[in-house]
Amino acid sequence: MSGRNVWTRSQERMRCPGVSPTIAAAYGKCVTATTTGRQELRKDLCVKEFDALKTCIVTAAKKGVK
Repeated sequence: MSGRNVWTRSQERMRCPGVSPTIAAAYGKCVTATTTGRQELRKDLCVKEFDALKTCIVTAAKKGVK
């Protein structure tokens, strides 16, 4: 029996090596900063960061990064 659990396997499937951790972290920080307390995330608050992350993911996908 493998020592790996479901969470580890899920993380491996979601990993995208072509995506810059800096860009992903910037989007995550924006979302976190705009949803402090009981606030809900509103459309277009982190659009700049989201667009950068989306561009990075699309570029990685086109290159065939697995």
